[in-house]
Amino acid sequence: MEVSGAESPGRARFALPVDSEHKATVFRLFSLANPHMRTFHLSWISFFACFVSTFAAPPLVPIIRDDLNLTATDIGNAGIASVSGAVFARVAMGTACDLFGPRLASASLILITAPAVYCSAIANSAISFLLVRFFTGFSLATFVSTQFWMSSMFSPLVVGSANGVAAGWGNLGGGATQLIMPLLFGVIRDAGAIKFTAWRIAFFIPALFQTLTAFMIMFFGQDMPDGNFRKLESSGEKTKDGFSRVLYHGVTNYRGWILALTYGYCFGVELTVDNIVAEYFYDRFDLKLHTAGMVAATFGLANVFSRPAGGWLSDVMARRFGMRGRLWALWSVQTIGGVLCVVLGRVGSLGASVAVMIVFSVFVQAACGLTFGVVPFVSRRSLGVISGMTGGGGNVGAVLTQLIFFQGSKYSKETGITLMGIMIICCALPIALIYFPQWGGMFCGPSSAKGTTEEDYYLSEWSDKEKEKGFHQASLKFADNSKRERGSRRGDLVTAPEEKASDPEQEA
Repeated sequence: MEVSGAESPGRARFALPVDSEHKATVFRLFSLANPHMRTFHLSWISFFACFVSTFAAPPLVPIIRDDLNLTATDIGNAGIASVSGAVFARVAMGTACDLFGPRLASASLILITAPAVYCSAIANSAISFLLVRFFTGFSLATFVSTQFWMSSMFSPLVVGSANGVAAGWGNLGGGATQLIMPLLFGVIRDAGAIKFTAWRIAFFIPALFQTLTAFMIMFFGQDMPDGNFRKLESSGEKTKDGFSRVLYHGVTNYRGWILALTYGYCFGVELTVDNIVAEYFYDRFDLKLHTAGMVAATFGLANVFSRPAGGWLSDVMARRFGMRGRLWALWSVQTIGGVLCVVLGRVGSLGASVAVMIVFSVFVQAACGLTFGVVPFVSRRSLGVISGMTGGGGNVGAVLTQLIFFQGSKYSKETGITLMGIMIICCALPIALIYFPQWGGMFCGPSSAKGTTEEDYYLSEWSDKEKEKGFHQASLKFADNSKRERGSRRGDLVTAPEEKASDPEQEA
């Protein structure tokens, strides 16, 4: 059912059709409609910049290791450091988004970590190289603000697609940097700089780009469809929540922990491959630095469509099969990705390795998109914490994978890749344990005995005293809009209210 396009007094006018929370019910990729699509573009561009900065070093490692006399262990430790810092940063970012809003949280972190990128140019030892990679890696926590932002701007009908495209295009930076940094190095070297100076100068480009995106967010970003957190809290339109309650409802929801585990072996694998793939092809197949970078770039560049495809698939499955469809799609795609990873470690020719790597990248990145098709529904009150836990799980998976399989010389890289594939398959199994009483899980339907509804599930995060004060109203609206997760196969499907675009002329 639709409600009148007329707006309530004092409400903003929107170019896109919205639901009762003023979240957009359509996702128009090439629009700049404010605030929904403008926020989308700001979020993915800033996350892209952070990815470029964090993985600017790996494609230049063959040059950097000769300059700084790095051993294989030093390079492995630096790779682990680049993703380990973001483990706790992502959890903290999720809480910051819940309390202060994604705009301020994201811009602050980007500015705080930018100096580390600049300092990469003056690294002169294994320790200093490890430290700049460690602190630069904190910027990857902007992933959490990106997903929180999309979940705040887009309705359940399209949130999987919005999350998938924003994160996928941001992750694209991991592939783009494999092309950008060798190209910058070559241009600077050809301009007259010696190679041990050229790689240092090249780091100023991603550092400047990252800094610029922080100011773009501050000047042009907006926390929620109706305004920024501070404005909405001061006007009484949004309740200022308490840290302890937000954290409690996040960490006590077991679904968040399972998604953190499974995300550790889709996004965590992606981070691991970003760190090792250029060196792997350079050493194993005796390729030139630029050629190895181009081959490695194909893995990350697949994000332009693979992760968005995962988010889109999640939404499509939900329309037909509800939340159970989202869960089945996630398990299937991630398991296939694990099988392809095993195959990648077993093939021995360059052509076959490249072909399998590309197909593998599509599935492992699509699994990331599918994961964040589920995350927005785990908790309404603690969305940031759940997003942070899941995102942090990705970094934990990357750290553990690199420590176990790619640290030192215990395993060859091809053996490590095979074992990593087995881990992907195993860590996808707990998805079967995720159960929503109002929608069901992979192997069983909703709880008919208790008759749990969406309102029961999301309002359980609020006490009776808080409900008396009206703090639960946003959760109540979300519960109503999330009834689409029942799927079209259930006869009791209720279509959530939708407001039409109030000012079509504002569409970009």
